[in-house]
Amino acid sequence: MESKQVEPDPFNRNCGSRQVIDRIGDRWSVLVVLTLAHGGKRYGELAGHIDGISQKMLTQTLRGLERDGLVTRTVHASVPPRVDYALTDLGRSLLDLVSGLEAWATTHLAEVEASRARYDAR
Repeated sequence: MESKQVEPDPFNRNCGSRQVIDRIGDRWSVLVVLTLAHGGKRYGELAGHIDGISQKMLTQTLRGLERDGLVTRTVHASVPPRVDYALTDLGRSLLDLVSGLEAWATTHLAEVEASRARYDAR
C-alpha cells in the first residue's frame, strides 16, 4: 500500500516545514548565515563578529544549523584543535533570502524607528 504524500503546510504546528521556518527565521541563525556568507570561520571569529550572542546561544545555533544541513563543522587535527564552520550548498541557497532581509532592515531602519517613536509617544 502506498502512503499518501502530504503537502508541507507551515501554518500547521505539527508540520516539519514550520521547524525549518523557525530555524531560518531565528535572529541568531540569520546572523550566523550572513557571517559565513564570505567563507568559513572559526568559533571565536563568529563569536567576535556577532555582537550580543552568548557562547551558549552560538553553540546551540551552530548545532541546529549543522543538524539541518545548513552548516558544516570541520575539526582539524592540530594542537590546539581547530574547528571551522562553513555553509553547505543548502546553506548557501539561503543567502539571497537572508541578504534580502538584511538589506530591507538596513534600508528601512529609519522608517521603523520613526514608527516606534510615534507609537511609544501615544
